Amino acid sequence: MKKAIKWQNNTMSCKGKKADVDFLSQKEMHKVRNFHKSFPQYTETPLVKLDNLAKRLNMGGIYIKDESHRFGLNAFKVLGGSYSIAKYMAKRLRKDIQELPYEKLISDEIRKKLGEITFYTATDGNHGRGIAWTANQLKQKSVVYMPKGSSQIRLENIRKEGAEASITDMNYDEAVRLAAKHAEETNGVIIQDTAWEGYEDIPTWIMQGYGTMALEALEQLKNYGVEKPTHIFMQAGVGSFAAAIQGFFASVYGDDCPISVIVEPNDAACLYKSAVIGDGKPRFVTGDMPTIMAGLACGEPNTIGWEILKSYSSSFISCPDWVAANGMRILGNPLNTDRKVVAGESGAVTAGFIATIMIDEKYKDLRKELKLDENSKILLFSTEGDTDPDHYRDVTWRGKNSEPIFNE
Repeated sequence: MKKAIKWQNNTMSCKGKKADVDFLSQKEMHKVRNFHKSFPQYTETPLVKLDNLAKRLNMGGIYIKDESHRFGLNAFKVLGGSYSIAKYMAKRLRKDIQELPYEKLISDEIRKKLGEITFYTATDGNHGRGIAWTANQLKQKSVVYMPKGSSQIRLENIRKEGAEASITDMNYDEAVRLAAKHAEETNGVIIQDTAWEGYEDIPTWIMQGYGTMALEALEQLKNYGVEKPTHIFMQAGVGSFAAAIQGFFASVYGDDCPISVIVEPNDAACLYKSAVIGDGKPRFVTGDMPTIMAGLACGEPNTIGWEILKSYSSSFISCPDWVAANGMRILGNPLNTDRKVVAGESGAVTAGFIATIMIDEKYKDLRKELKLDENSKILLFSTEGDTDPDHYRDVTWRGKNSEPIFNE
């Protein structure tokens, strides 16, 4: 019997003061995007309108941001990595980041002032590649640790960007602690998208970096004639990406915020677990996390992100791997004139979730709870492409993790 989707409505949002999201406001995100625009590799990634899929699922519209085109790195993570590293360098130089566009940051003058910096991080692949790429662009060094079970292809892609990289025998959260330890011992800098007590500035900057994607999506929706989506579905690992998107749209729409849903893998559902307990405190998932959604295999929530998610999210979802696999196949094999989206495991889970609950009558109560119907206009984010091409083909060609939902 296949594993089922689990869900928990947010009962914490009405308790106490809501988290401050001013640091994710449109005004701040314009500053962030201006920084990203200074990179010669910058182009706006597409927001793909899936009219035929929406019609098939009896929905008003489905719009998915395709981050496989971001900076040529096949994933969104470089947005947070590049902005946080630049903010760190700006702080060291006692300058505003608006004074330090890309051309200035790579100058011999800046390197002479700062000397050689080594940036440490832990990653399943995408974040580490973004850090390695940014460090290489800025003529600095990087050291990257990956959790056990990580893809060899993702490791090699990180090394190609000039990083010293290796796969450890630890889970993701243990690899984070290893990276932090070595950074402290060598006077390096840890660049991680999760936060803990005493380590909050850099995770905040990373979340702001992700805001470029949210700002682009807002403007692109308006170009499609959509002033506000009715729903936003966001996948989550430590919760930094989800909280960045959630915080931005909460800042834009205030009390009229779209229904927002957080989706995690069953084996690493720390946010869902926290919502089930419902006392407002983040809970951890420990041990091995054998999900195909490698980018979401994180057991310890970002404390900054958690405060935003518990304040503004509508529901928390725990999904088995077959949901992500189905999302990959649906997006990669579009209906009629819909545009193909090559989405990796972590990027496709929300699309798989939507398709499942709209088709499978077992989830009709969840569909009703989330107010999904023919008027719904859905915003999704495909945060990665086929960053592990072999596994992508295993799923989309050979049917790995297959569980059919279209029976007609």
